[in-house]
Amino acid sequence: MKVTTKAYGVIDVDEHQKITIASGLFGFESFKDYVLLDAERQPFYWLQSMDVERVAFILVNPFLFRPDYELDIGDEEMAEIGISDPQKALIFSIVTIPVNGGPMTANLQGPLVINRETRQGKQAVLTDPRWKTRHNIMDELAAARNH
Repeated sequence: MKVTTKAYGVIDVDEHQKITIASGLFGFESFKDYVLLDAERQPFYWLQSMDVERVAFILVNPFLFRPDYELDIGDEEMAEIGISDPQKALIFSIVTIPVNGGPMTANLQGPLVINRETRQGKQAVLTDPRWKTRHNIMDELAAARNH
């Protein structure tokens, strides 16, 4: 299927790259259908809306820079997207890259959880005070290397 993307223009996308987020993302609740794309720069991904080209998010695996990251998500929340086994979940953080050249940050308080098999997703809200909406990725990587 063809999708118009913010990063790459019109591209062919495999059906397996489609992600459905029934409740949407916070602030973008009306957008439900996305495709998950590899970004040109690893370890990042694009979450591209299938409805509006300019609605796209950069994602990263939070465990890459915070090995101690813990998700305290209730079983009922996981059941909403059909996950009973945590191994079936893909976990991403939404990345913010400020236009003013400030530090690149990741939202660890609102992770995106995706069922690998059904490709249903949900943005969770973590209440653990360690996880904020803006973690400086480069600082966290440096700290992780020093431990």
